[in-house]
Amino acid sequence: MLRPIATPAATDQIDPLVAFVRSIGLEVKEASLQGQATFLPGLLIDQGTLLLDRESLLYPGDILHEAGHIALTPAAERHLLSANITENHPEKEGEELGVLAWTYAASRALGLPPEVVFHPAGYLDQSAWLIETFQSGRNIGLPLLVWMQLTTTDTFPRMARWLRE
Repeated sequence: MLRPIATPAATDQIDPLVAFVRSIGLEVKEASLQGQATFLPGLLIDQGTLLLDRESLLYPGDILHEAGHIALTPAAERHLLSANITENHPEKEGEELGVLAWTYAASRALGLPPEVVFHPAGYLDQSAWLIETFQSGRNIGLPLLVWMQLTTTDTFPRMARWLRE
C-alpha cells in the first residue's frame, strides 16, 4: 500500500484535531500501534479512548471520524467501545450516518475543508459524493443527531453539544 506523502499541512492538522477532540471531553492517548490490527491506520478505539499513532496515521481527518463514533455512543457505554466497534454490534452500523454528519459538523467548526475528513482514500470511494451532499444541504445522518439532541435541523452544522448523554 502506498503511503500518502506527509506534507507539513497534513502533519500540522493532527494537533488541532486532537485538541478539538479533547476539548469536547473525549480522551486521546498517543501510543505505538505497530503490529496491531486497526480499522484505520494509526487509530484504535480502546475502552472508549482514541489511541493515536502519528507514525502510522495516514489521514488526519480520520481522527474526527473515529472520535465521532465515540461521541455518538451513550456516555454510560463509551468505555465498552474497543477495536472494530461494529463487530458483534450490528446496531452500531446504523450510527455511521450520524457519524458522517457529526464529522462534517466538526470539520466546519474547525474551519477545515471537507476533503480533510472525506478524503478520496476512504468512504468506499464516495468521498466526492459525501462532500457534494453535505455542501448542498442534503444532510444525511442529521435526523440521528437531532434525535440525540446534539443539534437541530435549523442550526446544523452548528452543534449544541458534541457528546451524546
